[in-house]
Amino acid sequence: MCGICGFTGYRQDQKTVIERMMKAIEHRGPDSEGSFCREKITLGFRRLSIIDLEDGQQPMESADGNLHIVFNGEIYNYKELRAELEAFGISFCTHSDTEVLINTIQQYGEKALDKLRGMFGFAVWNEQEQSLMLARDFFGIKPVYYAEIDGHFVFASEIKSILAFPGYERKVNQKALEQYLSFQYSPLEETFFRGIYKLMPGHMLLYKNGNYEIKTYFKTKLAPGQWDRKTNMEQLRNQLAENLKDSVEHHMLSDVEVGAFLSGGVDSGYLASSSGADQAFTVGFDEGDRYSEVNKAAKVAEKAGLKHHVKIISKQEFWDALPDVMYHMDEPLADASAVALYFLSKEAAGHVKVVLSGEGADELFGGYNIYREPESLKKIDWIPFGVRRVIGKLAAKLPDVKGRDFLIRAGMKVEERFIGNAYIYREKEKAQILKNKVTGPSTQEYLRPFFEELESENRGSLRDMEKMQSVDLRYWLPGDILQKADKMSMAHSLEVRVPFLDKEVFDFAAKLPKEAKIAAGTTKYIFRKAVSEFLPQETDERRKLGFPIPIRVWLRQDDWYQMVKELFTSKEAEEFFHTEELLQLLKDHKEKKADNSRKIWTVLTFLIWYDRFFATCSK
Repeated sequence: MCGICGFTGYRQDQKTVIERMMKAIEHRGPDSEGSFCREKITLGFRRLSIIDLEDGQQPMESADGNLHIVFNGEIYNYKELRAELEAFGISFCTHSDTEVLINTIQQYGEKALDKLRGMFGFAVWNEQEQSLMLARDFFGIKPVYYAEIDGHFVFASEIKSILAFPGYERKVNQKALEQYLSFQYSPLEETFFRGIYKLMPGHMLLYKNGNYEIKTYFKTKLAPGQWDRKTNMEQLRNQLAENLKDSVEHHMLSDVEVGAFLSGGVDSGYLASSSGADQAFTVGFDEGDRYSEVNKAAKVAEKAGLKHHVKIISKQEFWDALPDVMYHMDEPLADASAVALYFLSKEAAGHVKVVLSGEGADELFGGYNIYREPESLKKIDWIPFGVRRVIGKLAAKLPDVKGRDFLIRAGMKVEERFIGNAYIYREKEKAQILKNKVTGPSTQEYLRPFFEELESENRGSLRDMEKMQSVDLRYWLPGDILQKADKMSMAHSLEVRVPFLDKEVFDFAAKLPKEAKIAAGTTKYIFRKAVSEFLPQETDERRKLGFPIPIRVWLRQDDWYQMVKELFTSKEAEEFFHTEELLQLLKDHKEKKADNSRKIWTVLTFLIWYDRFFATCSK
């Protein structure tokens, strides 16, 4: 697990520049560094040693000396690929997965991506063709960013490394802010830094002669129609159990100890219990059982015989960490659990270099409670949709009483009401708080091409729940879940592995029928059946809770209220927002007239990010 960076084109100071870029991402790889400088390419690398500790240094070249690679990630099937390449007569100098990867690309070119099983962001320079290839893994577990600056094509694992390249002028991307206010992250390809882009999951970029093209090599497409209906639920359970076991075994390949994150839920509980890990890590808050899963996690740890490490996060240290969290995130993220993950990673990094984590299970197997909404709306299917739409519009004018939101959503198609697991500010609300006029598309307009693509590719066969899953797989998973997992763990030089987001597991999950996901009054039905033997019964039966963070409570307390009020009346806030609207949100929340905690937090985290990267430009 590492950090990569580099740029094309000659510079007299290219050694100085690449060292500055590598320094910006030193936290991703504190064990060693390496660089490769030629007239038309400069590659940089920071290493966190996990596999082949002695000889896995990068940059690394292919057996024929033509290709040069910097690689962030893990290739879990590298041993199988190595045997395949040796059969072609390719010899190896190390036992690293990096050498297998570069020689797989030498042998198969772009088609090599189809053979990989793992997480990755890498750059490969082809000396003979004088071309550069970037690639990002199937689900977006590992990040890759790029920009064109003064005739140079610049790339890195983190934006802050590109900011270290001479000549980039920092400007906020207003369109990213507009989408962020609704999604709680920016789904755009262009980041919050104007002119810096992220390579999207399942994509590769080919650069040559001053031009580049981007290709899609993988899509997270659901295909429930391909399910063999002769297969019963018991057979599905057994098949899934075998798939998961195989993935976990591959994800445990390491030359250092692998631990596990552990909440009180099913996903992390299964990984911690089934993997053979010796240590598990949990965080919580001293705000009552609602905001702490420590006791539930402890029961899983006891059953599995794990050494259990617990960190209780105080309100003050949570607040104090925000500037560092936003710095390491690179872009604003209004998911408060990112802060908890920051502390969890710090705790784990004091004991191990690698942990397993449960990201992806909810998106693949139907774990979010919102996925049950289409079933609840079926109860009023007998009412014509046109009538429901009228009722929904009338309900929107009512005070925020119980049942109002249900009526509103019942009068909307899934394409109108669902943009992902978070929906913070509606279009009218954004227009009210933003000082500058909204110039980008609405959230629904932004997602419309994606919904149209779903409809075209599946010929209208996907149900509403599967459309919701598809949105989360394409946007929410890489934009929120995986972004915070990578950035918060690498802030502490910790590698996070996500066995549920394995290509083999996805191929199986993509074909599961709805009945295997939402059934018997629960979510993740077949998944729970497949992992139940590893968990205490009460854990197996728990409904999805997410990562409970007490910001709702803290924002009503005087100390936090005053600190947020100060930020909401700052000159930075006045640059982007109508501050009187922000103060009203804060006041109504404190007086318990509404729960505005997520709306407040979304603006707050943006302002803290802006202060760190623009107002002070500190590192």
